[in-house]
Amino acid sequence: MNNEEIHQAIRLLKIERRRKKWPIPVVGVIANETHDPFKILIACVLSLRTKDQTTASAARRLFELAQTPETMAKIPLATLQKAIYPVGFYRSKAKHIRRICLDLLHRYGGVVPSTIEELIKLKGVGRKTANLVVTIGYGKPGICVDTHVHRICNRWGYVNTPTPDKTEAVLRQKLPIRYWIEFNDLLVPFGQYICRPVSPWCSRCCIEHLCYRIGVNAYK
Repeated sequence: MNNEEIHQAIRLLKIERRRKKWPIPVVGVIANETHDPFKILIACVLSLRTKDQTTASAARRLFELAQTPETMAKIPLATLQKAIYPVGFYRSKAKHIRRICLDLLHRYGGVVPSTIEELIKLKGVGRKTANLVVTIGYGKPGICVDTHVHRICNRWGYVNTPTPDKTEAVLRQKLPIRYWIEFNDLLVPFGQYICRPVSPWCSRCCIEHLCYRIGVNAYK
Protein backbone atom coordinates (compact mmCIF):
# COMPACT_ATOMS: atom_id res chain seq x y z
CA MET A 1 0.00 0.00 0.00
CA ASN A 2 1.51 3.30 -1.06
CA ASN A 3 1.07 6.85 0.21
CA GLU A 4 -1.78 7.52 -2.22
CA GLU A 5 -3.66 4.32 -1.39
CA ILE A 6 -3.64 4.99 2.37
CA HIS A 7 -6.13 7.83 1.88
CA GLN A 8 -8.50 5.52 0.04
CA ALA A 9 -8.05 2.77 2.63
CA ILE A 10 -8.90 5.04 5.56
CA ARG A 11 -11.91 6.50 3.76
CA LEU A 12 -13.26 3.00 3.05
CA LEU A 13 -12.61 1.83 6.61
CA LYS A 14 -14.58 4.79 7.99
CA ILE A 15 -17.53 3.87 5.77
CA GLU A 16 -17.28 0.22 6.80
CA ARG A 17 -17.12 1.10 10.50
CA ARG A 18 -20.34 3.09 10.22
CA ARG A 19 -22.04 0.41 8.11
CA LYS A 20 -21.04 -2.53 10.33
CA LYS A 21 -21.36 -0.50 13.55
CA TRP A 22 -18.08 -1.80 14.90
CA PRO A 23 -17.89 -1.08 18.64
CA ILE A 24 -15.57 1.62 19.96
CA PRO A 25 -12.70 0.15 22.04
CA VAL A 26 -13.42 0.36 25.77
CA VAL A 27 -10.82 3.03 26.48
CA GLY A 28 -12.46 5.21 23.83
CA VAL A 29 -15.84 4.66 25.48
CA ILE A 30 -14.43 5.76 28.85
CA ALA A 31 -12.85 8.78 27.18
CA ASN A 32 -16.15 9.78 25.60
CA GLU A 33 -18.01 9.36 28.90
CA THR A 34 -15.55 11.03 31.25
CA HIS A 35 -13.16 13.28 29.27
CA ASP A 36 -10.79 12.59 32.19
CA PRO A 37 -7.11 11.88 31.36
CA PHE A 38 -6.65 10.13 34.72
CA LYS A 39 -9.47 7.65 34.13
CA ILE A 40 -8.27 7.13 30.56
CA LEU A 41 -4.76 6.39 31.85
CA ILE A 42 -5.98 3.88 34.43
CA ALA A 43 -8.33 2.24 31.90
CA CYS A 44 -5.40 1.87 29.49
CA VAL A 45 -3.35 0.11 32.16
CA LEU A 46 -6.26 -2.24 32.90
CA SER A 47 -6.84 -2.98 29.21
CA LEU A 48 -3.40 -4.39 28.44
CA ARG A 49 -3.77 -8.07 27.49
CA THR A 50 -7.38 -8.01 28.63
CA LYS A 51 -10.65 -8.24 26.72
CA ASP A 52 -12.74 -5.08 26.48
CA GLN A 53 -15.70 -6.48 28.43
CA THR A 54 -13.45 -7.47 31.35
CA THR A 55 -11.71 -4.10 31.26
CA ALA A 56 -15.01 -2.22 31.28
CA SER A 57 -16.29 -4.10 34.33
CA ALA A 58 -13.02 -3.71 36.22
CA ALA A 59 -12.82 0.01 35.44
CA ARG A 60 -16.39 0.54 36.64
CA ARG A 61 -15.70 -1.22 39.95
CA LEU A 62 -12.47 0.68 40.47
CA PHE A 63 -13.93 4.10 39.67
CA GLU A 64 -16.76 3.43 42.10
CA LEU A 65 -14.07 3.25 44.79
CA ALA A 66 -11.99 6.23 43.67
CA GLN A 67 -11.83 8.72 40.81
CA THR A 68 -8.69 10.75 41.53
CA PRO A 69 -5.01 9.90 42.15
CA GLU A 70 -5.35 11.06 45.75
CA THR A 71 -8.29 8.84 46.63
CA MET A 72 -7.04 5.87 44.61
CA ALA A 73 -3.63 5.95 46.27
CA LYS A 74 -5.33 5.40 49.64
CA ILE A 75 -7.02 2.15 48.61
CA PRO A 76 -5.35 -0.91 50.19
CA LEU A 77 -3.51 -3.05 47.66
CA ALA A 78 -5.68 -6.10 48.39
CA THR A 79 -8.79 -4.02 47.70
CA LEU A 80 -7.32 -2.77 44.43
CA GLN A 81 -6.57 -6.31 43.35
CA LYS A 82 -10.07 -7.48 44.22
CA ALA A 83 -11.66 -4.56 42.35
CA ILE A 84 -9.81 -5.15 39.08
CA TYR A 85 -9.82 -8.96 39.06
CA PRO A 86 -9.91 -10.81 36.62
CA VAL A 87 -7.98 -8.47 34.29
CA GLY A 88 -4.73 -9.95 33.04
CA PHE A 89 -1.83 -9.65 35.50
CA TYR A 90 -4.16 -8.01 38.01
CA ARG A 91 -1.67 -8.23 40.88
CA SER A 92 1.05 -6.42 38.94
CA LYS A 93 -1.45 -3.90 37.57
CA ALA A 94 -2.72 -3.09 41.05
CA LYS A 95 0.85 -2.30 42.10
CA HIS A 96 1.40 -0.21 38.98
CA ILE A 97 -1.81 1.73 39.57
CA ARG A 98 -0.77 2.47 43.16
CA ARG A 99 2.67 3.63 42.00
CA ILE A 100 1.18 5.73 39.18
CA CYS A 101 -1.12 7.52 41.62
CA LEU A 102 1.74 8.24 44.02
CA ASP A 103 3.97 9.50 41.20
CA LEU A 104 1.20 11.74 39.89
CA LEU A 105 0.76 13.23 43.36
CA HIS A 106 4.43 13.65 44.22
CA ARG A 107 5.89 14.58 40.84
CA TYR A 108 3.03 16.17 38.87
CA GLY A 109 0.74 17.73 41.46
CA GLY A 110 -1.93 15.11 40.81
CA VAL A 111 -2.22 16.04 37.12
CA VAL A 112 -1.68 13.47 34.37
CA PRO A 113 1.15 14.62 32.07
CA SER A 114 0.12 15.59 28.55
CA THR A 115 3.31 14.48 26.78
CA ILE A 116 4.49 11.02 25.79
CA GLU A 117 7.94 11.75 27.19
CA GLU A 118 6.59 12.33 30.70
CA LEU A 119 3.91 9.63 30.60
CA ILE A 120 6.37 6.82 29.85
CA LYS A 121 8.24 7.73 33.04
CA LEU A 122 5.28 6.35 35.00
CA LYS A 123 5.49 2.75 36.17
CA GLY A 124 3.75 0.35 33.79
CA VAL A 125 3.12 2.97 31.10
CA GLY A 126 4.51 2.21 27.65
CA ARG A 127 4.26 4.09 24.39
CA LYS A 128 0.92 2.53 23.45
CA THR A 129 -0.72 3.77 26.65
CA ALA A 130 1.04 7.13 26.49
CA ASN A 131 -0.15 7.74 22.94
CA LEU A 132 -3.73 6.84 23.88
CA VAL A 133 -3.73 9.27 26.80
CA VAL A 134 -2.23 12.04 24.69
CA THR A 135 -4.64 11.54 21.79
CA ILE A 136 -8.00 10.77 23.41
CA GLY A 137 -7.25 12.38 26.76
CA TYR A 138 -5.78 15.64 25.52
CA GLY A 139 -6.68 15.70 21.82
CA LYS A 140 -3.02 16.07 20.82
CA PRO A 141 -1.41 14.30 17.85
CA GLY A 142 -0.14 10.83 18.57
CA ILE A 143 -0.24 7.35 17.05
CA CYS A 144 -1.27 4.48 19.30
CA VAL A 145 0.24 1.28 17.92
CA ASP A 146 -0.99 -1.97 19.45
CA THR A 147 -0.69 -5.48 18.04
CA HIS A 148 -3.57 -4.88 15.59
CA VAL A 149 -2.11 -1.67 14.15
CA HIS A 150 1.36 -3.20 13.95
CA ARG A 151 0.14 -6.38 12.25
CA ILE A 152 -2.22 -4.69 9.79
CA CYS A 153 0.19 -1.98 8.66
CA ASN A 154 2.82 -4.63 7.92
CA ARG A 155 0.24 -6.87 6.23
CA TRP A 156 -0.81 -3.96 4.02
CA GLY A 157 2.82 -3.39 3.05
CA TYR A 158 2.54 0.19 4.31
CA VAL A 159 5.42 -0.42 6.76
CA ASN A 160 8.06 -3.10 7.13
CA THR A 161 8.87 -3.15 10.82
CA PRO A 162 9.66 -5.79 13.49
CA THR A 163 8.02 -4.19 16.55
CA PRO A 164 5.11 -1.87 17.44
CA ASP A 165 7.55 0.85 18.55
CA LYS A 166 9.29 0.70 15.16
CA THR A 167 5.88 0.82 13.46
CA GLU A 168 4.99 3.96 15.40
CA ALA A 169 8.26 5.61 14.38
CA VAL A 170 7.67 4.86 10.68
CA LEU A 171 4.01 5.91 10.82
CA ARG A 172 5.05 9.25 12.32
CA GLN A 173 7.07 9.79 9.16
CA LYS A 174 4.57 8.41 6.62
CA LEU A 175 1.01 8.67 7.90
CA PRO A 176 -0.66 12.08 7.33
CA ILE A 177 -1.08 13.75 10.71
CA ARG A 178 -4.82 14.24 10.23
CA TYR A 179 -5.28 10.47 10.61
CA TRP A 180 -3.14 9.99 13.70
CA ILE A 181 -5.73 10.27 16.46
CA GLU A 182 -8.38 8.07 14.82
CA PHE A 183 -6.02 5.46 13.36
CA ASN A 184 -6.12 3.10 16.36
CA ASP A 185 -9.90 3.27 16.73
CA LEU A 186 -10.26 2.36 13.04
CA LEU A 187 -7.78 -0.50 12.95
CA VAL A 188 -8.55 -2.22 16.27
CA PRO A 189 -12.12 -3.33 15.39
CA PHE A 190 -11.01 -3.97 11.79
CA GLY A 191 -8.33 -6.28 13.20
CA GLN A 192 -10.79 -7.99 15.53
CA TYR A 193 -13.54 -8.67 13.01
CA ILE A 194 -11.92 -8.76 9.55
CA CYS A 195 -8.12 -8.57 9.44
CA ARG A 196 -7.64 -11.17 12.15
CA PRO A 197 -4.23 -12.53 13.16
CA VAL A 198 -5.00 -16.02 11.74
CA SER A 199 -7.09 -16.67 8.62
CA PRO A 200 -8.24 -13.09 8.00
CA TRP A 201 -11.57 -12.57 6.20
CA CYS A 202 -10.08 -11.19 2.98
CA SER A 203 -13.27 -12.09 1.10
CA ARG A 204 -15.22 -9.72 3.35
CA CYS A 205 -12.62 -6.93 3.38
CA CYS A 206 -13.52 -3.57 1.89
CA ILE A 207 -9.88 -2.78 1.09
CA GLU A 208 -8.78 -6.21 -0.13
CA HIS A 209 -7.85 -4.70 -3.49
CA LEU A 210 -5.35 -2.37 -1.78
CA CYS A 211 -3.71 -4.95 0.50
CA TYR A 212 -0.45 -6.74 -0.31
CA ARG A 213 -1.23 -9.56 2.20
CA ILE A 214 2.36 -9.60 3.45
CA GLY A 215 2.89 -12.65 5.64
CA VAL A 216 -0.61 -14.05 5.06
CA ASN A 217 -0.46 -17.74 4.29
CA ALA A 218 -4.13 -18.63 4.69
CA TYR A 219 -7.23 -16.50 4.43
CA LYS A 220 -10.97 -16.78 3.94
